[in-house]
Amino acid sequence: MANLIVRNLDPRIVDALKQRAALHGRSAEAEHRALLEESLLRPKRKSFAEVLRSMPNVGEDEDFERVEDETGNDHAFD
Repeated sequence: MANLIVRNLDPRIVDALKQRAALHGRSAEAEHRALLEESLLRPKRKSFAEVLRSMPNVGEDEDFERVEDETGNDHAFD
């Protein structure tokens, strides 16, 4: 494993790292490793807008008939 030394950090960054580490129950060093791994190695999640843009166009609303269930509920979201 390699070692990484980061110099001249703003004290606010160090404090935030220590607070985040405490929330996760680990050392600042372990939190730093986790942050680097999350930022650099894990695939980035798509935003909601990106997901919507990736959805295929399957027709107009008028192309789909609404089928009522047995309860006779006309308003699904009321």
